[in-house]
This record gives sequence, C-alpha cells and structure tokens, in this order.
Amino acid sequence: MGIDALSTPPKTEDSNETLLEFPDNRLLIDLCGQFDRNLAQIEHQLEVQILRRGNQIRVHGDSLARAQTQAVLQALYQRLETGRAIEAGDIDGEIRLGGSGGGADEQTPAGDQMELFKAGKIEIKTRKKLVVPRTEAQSAYVRALFEKELAFGIGPAGTGKTYLAVAVGVNMFIGGHVDRIILSRPAVEAGEKLGYLPGDMKDKVDPYMQPLYDALGDFLPGKQVAKLIEEKRIEIAPLAFMRGRTLSRAFVVLDEAQNATTMQMKMFLTRLGEGSRMVITGDRSQVDLPRGVFSGLHDAEKLLKGIGDISFNYFTSKDVVRHPLVAKIIDAYDGADPAK
Repeated sequence: MGIDALSTPPKTEDSNETLLEFPDNRLLIDLCGQFDRNLAQIEHQLEVQILRRGNQIRVHGDSLARAQTQAVLQALYQRLETGRAIEAGDIDGEIRLGGSGGGADEQTPAGDQMELFKAGKIEIKTRKKLVVPRTEAQSAYVRALFEKELAFGIGPAGTGKTYLAVAVGVNMFIGGHVDRIILSRPAVEAGEKLGYLPGDMKDKVDPYMQPLYDALGDFLPGKQVAKLIEEKRIEIAPLAFMRGRTLSRAFVVLDEAQNATTMQMKMFLTRLGEGSRMVITGDRSQVDLPRGVFSGLHDAEKLLKGIGDISFNYFTSKDVVRHPLVAKIIDAYDGADPAK
C-alpha cells in the first residue's frame, strides 16, 4: 500500500491540531517505536505534542511545526512500507530534510544513481545498507561525488564527509563504474609519536587507517573486504605511498587532507588517471602539521576554487550527525577561537 494510503481527515474543531490516519496498524507500531520513543524524539525536536489512539495520530502545535511533523511521519511510514527499519538517526535526518528523504525504490539497481536523482531521491546503495544523506549539505555533497571527477568535502568532524565518500566509492565499485577503491590518509601524529608504536610499518600505520576500515565494514561484508584488499582491488594506504603512481579507473579518497603539506597535496591531485574519481576531505580546524608547515588543503582550496569542474562542498556544526553534543562542542570551540 503506497504513501497515498495516508490520509488527513477533515479539520477538527481544534485549529491547532492535525489528525493523521495510517492504514496498517503493524507499520504504525513500528513508526511509533518501542514505548512511543520515535514519537517522543519528534516531539522534542519539533516542539509539538503527539497523541496516538488506534490508527490515528493527533499532532498539536503551531501550523508550521504540525506541517513539518506530518511530512516527517509520512516519510518515515513510507520508509517502513519499503521494508526498512527506523533508527533514531533516520528520524533526525528526516527532520533536518523536512520529510523530503522519502522511501527508496528497492528495484533500482546499485550504481544507477542518476535515475534516483531524476526521481528526486539522494541515496547510496551498498551491499550491506542503504545510506541516505541527513542534511541539505550532505545531499549536495553526495550529488557532487557522483557528478564531478574531483570533489572536496570541508568541515568539522562528524559531518559524514569521509563516510559518505566511502559509501559512494563502494556504490560505484559494485556498479562497475570503477575497478578499484583507494583510500588514503596522511600518517601525521596527533600529539603522539609514530615511532614508539610496536610492530612493523604496517602495524604502526594501521591505527591511522582504522576509520577507513570501519567505514568499509559498514558497506561491505567483512570477508569480502578482506578478499578485495588481498586482491588489491581495495587499497588503504598512507599518503606517502601514492607517490609515482597513476590511479586509473579508481575511486580515490584522501581523508584528513588538512594534514597534507602543499607538496603532498599537489602530488596526490596529479595522481588522477583516466576514468577515476577523487574526493578530498578535511577539517581546517584540526591541522596537526608542525608549526610553520602550511596545510595543503588550504592552498588547494585557494588555488583550485576557480576551476569549474572541481566541486567544493562545505559543512558546519549544523551538519553534525553524531551525538547532538558534538555540534555544541564544535560551536563552543569555534566561538573561543579568535582565528574563526
């Protein structure tokens, strides 16, 4: 049964109330969540009061908040109709996007993103999960990753810059658009000495690469990731290992690019080969380079911004999709930093 099955009965006597009816009571139970916790989250974030009775939900509040709540509830219900569960992050995403995220067309093959874009949907299909942007900035960023051969994602921690880039890389890989995924980071010490870590070079470097392994593990089965790494169809390596290579038919991500020097950034950007896509992500507020060494991300942003084929996408604390306290922490630090 489609989203059209949702109905809004005639206006009740209370002009501050919106009444919604949902035809499938089983889906309505999932929509509300255990102990109505999903409704409680919507109430808290949109500052409305939601009352449930039978297959009806009554929303009390000002007209704008009620309209937003209706759009969010309808989008979440449509998500349930496609067989997808609802988590707290999904609710937060629908609220941020005003309920425009909607449900996925499960018949759309992985990799066929342009058809989804034409249908007004911004989502990324991988082997393990469907990834949906949760803010307008994330949606614009994902679109740029599919449409541009070189894209930058710049903003604070927790805004999904690397996570979404890896998701797009996996989508394009399983769709046959690229032959390899190459993920890289500068092995720069954030207050710790690399040389004191135990083991050989791989053992020393792997902790710096762990966030990239974690992202891959969200989108591909663990055994498949291990096999692809063994076959070198997925590579996770420090930035220094990129020198002298031409990266053709590959989806290439440089993470933590604020810790690349100007020369390293130039070296990396010029690795771009035929049929490849490259994504550069970084946070200008977390530079760990030695004093006096300039960030290659800053220089690249300044030098390349006039090139139309390159996309620059920016995030703020409003795009943080981790714990809500993270956004407040970022704002507090930014407010105390005279350089901001």
